[in-house]
Amino acid sequence: MDPKELRHELHRYPEVFFKEKKTTEILINALEDLERQYPGSLTIKRPLETGMVIERKTNSGRYVLIRADIDALAIKEETSSPFSSLNTGFMHACGHDVHMAGLYATIKKILEENIDQNFLFVFQPAEEGGGGAEKMLSTGIFDSYDIAYAMAMHVTDEYPRKTVASTRGLLFASATEVDVQFIGRSAHVALAQDGRNAFTALRSYLDYTDMMPKSFKEPVLYANGKMYAGSVRNIIPDYAKLEGSIRAFSIESGENFYRELSRILENVSAMTGVKGVISKGSVYSEVLVDKKLYEKAEEILSEDYAYIDCGYKMTGEDFGFFSKKYPSFMFWLGTRCVEERFGLHNSRFIPSDEIIDDAADIFIKLIKGFGRK
Repeated sequence: MDPKELRHELHRYPEVFFKEKKTTEILINALEDLERQYPGSLTIKRPLETGMVIERKTNSGRYVLIRADIDALAIKEETSSPFSSLNTGFMHACGHDVHMAGLYATIKKILEENIDQNFLFVFQPAEEGGGGAEKMLSTGIFDSYDIAYAMAMHVTDEYPRKTVASTRGLLFASATEVDVQFIGRSAHVALAQDGRNAFTALRSYLDYTDMMPKSFKEPVLYANGKMYAGSVRNIIPDYAKLEGSIRAFSIESGENFYRELSRILENVSAMTGVKGVISKGSVYSEVLVDKKLYEKAEEILSEDYAYIDCGYKMTGEDFGFFSKKYPSFMFWLGTRCVEERFGLHNSRFIPSDEIIDDAADIFIKLIKGFGRK
């Protein structure tokens, strides 16, 4: 199957975390087709219900792990693409369709060139939520392999096409999902004194948390992307909820910030009489780039790509769990071909098919440049 055709098919059927059943089916069909062309070359393993690990073994040496995430977002697509989403309300708005097609194109080139190296190709579910990397690692599927290093990439229109951006050490922040509930008592708006306004408590909480990051020694970002309260205009709401995220340099720093949020919520509850409940969802490790791999990659890629030291980003990425276990190289791959930029998680973000070729070219160059392991 042509990698670009595969990308189109994957883009048409976006699915959110741990529901990527159609996505997994499409990938398996494409990979089984490759296996028929190159018998005995690939072994498909299914440690979780969705996603997969593909093993290619050619010698007695070590393994190289390359990972692509496969889940999509609950965003309604607003592109005019001929292969736009058929799942209304869902979209590959973070480029994971390109990540999958790019890894597939890399596998195809490895088989065509018969590269003598052992590989684990990881199509990982639930990057956007649910902690797919950690869950996949916890199955123990990688424990019997001697993995020399791991690689992953993420597309972005922050940078022009033919740009590779990474850094030594911390590349992406640790990310912690945070939910905060406010439980009060409803009342008619004309008798507000008889109720306990959950929305008022929510506003007070936000006022206090807006001042928090300034008191921390290292950068911490806390933001809420979803908020709801009440149901009728003339009733004091008895329930409100915030859904947000902490971004920090490490899981430990994020945990310290979470404890401060808990303390503020206790104070707000005492002041307003509204019960506050705070809880954590998925917690993602920071992504660390191996210094030697970063510098070697610069040597390998600088002739054909603009190679940029982008420093750390507050983006969250659960590839961090791989980077904590194995020497790793992760990078941004620039997609911008025109002046207009939409950014990730935007309903009009749709990279060009040509980025798939760039991804495969970069991975093959890195595999050859890093040398057989």
